[in-house]
Amino acid sequence: MIRVESLTKSYLTLRGRKTVFRDLDFEVPENRSVGLIGRNGAGKSTMMRLLAGVDLPDKGRIVTPQRLSWPVGLSGGMVPSASARENVRFVCRLYGVRGEAMKRVEEFVAGFAEIGDWFDLPLSSYSSGMRARVAFGTSMAFQFDYYLIDEVMGVGDARFKAKSRVLFAERMKSSKIILVSHSMKLIKSMCEVVVHLDSGRATVYEDVDAGIAAYERIGGKD
Repeated sequence: MIRVESLTKSYLTLRGRKTVFRDLDFEVPENRSVGLIGRNGAGKSTMMRLLAGVDLPDKGRIVTPQRLSWPVGLSGGMVPSASARENVRFVCRLYGVRGEAMKRVEEFVAGFAEIGDWFDLPLSSYSSGMRARVAFGTSMAFQFDYYLIDEVMGVGDARFKAKSRVLFAERMKSSKIILVSHSMKLIKSMCEVVVHLDSGRATVYEDVDAGIAAYERIGGKD
């Protein structure tokens, strides 16, 4: 179960404060993969950041006993001046992973990312593809109840994308997803519930087709 209670979130912009959500309430049914859909600017990425704890609401709260990942593949939270290894160790400490367990996570990410000696050099020297490999590998190194996915799940060449899909499928045997995508085909194939964001409101559809139809009625595109 994931419950959003009286949640308000706004940002200060050059044109003043912009409110994305005001007193928002909704609940996601337990143990179901969720599609988070809405037009551009509806607040999908904001909601993902709030669910992940990357951002905090102005007021209200998100209540869940589940372990939610940060957005899969997100490298924005990593420290550019630190190496991949140092960033992985930092994430381990956040999740209480120490000692030999931390070493196993390091080895997993290094092996998965396949960037060789670059693993011990600063992220600021990486290409965007290298950073994405490390970010995806770090996300997959931990077992979560829900993986938060914003559009893209794999990066790199065809072989690396295939490897990413295999690993992700393995994680999905015991976990669920919250997926943001404009591809209704992908939403339909991977999700069991839809949360449709529109004009600061959220509507939960346990019928995925009905949720997609509501999205398309207001001009959403595949």
